Amino acid sequence: QVQLVESGGGWVQAGGSLRLSCAASVSIMSVNTMGWYRQAPGKRRELVAAITSGGSTNYADSVKGRFTISRDNAKNTVYLQMNSLKPEDTAVYYCNADSNIRYWGKGTLVTVSS
Repeated sequence: QVQLVESGGGWVQAGGSLRLSCAASVSIMSVNTMGWYRQAPGKRRELVAAITSGGSTNYADSVKGRFTISRDNAKNTVYLQMNSLKPEDTAVYYCNADSNIRYWGKGTLVTVSS
């Protein structure tokens, strides 16, 4: 069983920055892909950023150039650095581990005010 715990959410003004963390209970190198998703009220959960065990990354078009996903293998932790935040980035952000089975964290709320 894989447990994921997100942290780092909060309130920030537009143009500001936040860094989200996702601590995993297993080696993240044993997971095919670690990712961040987000879901705003009444909207579909969407992929924000992902990083494979090999280090390749993928980003949603809406966050390219602003968000960066990274990992610390020694800490079994993945990060999402969010810069130049916009009000439309407001959502609950979820950590995801995808191998043969997909696991989800409980989520952390990010609120961006204009």
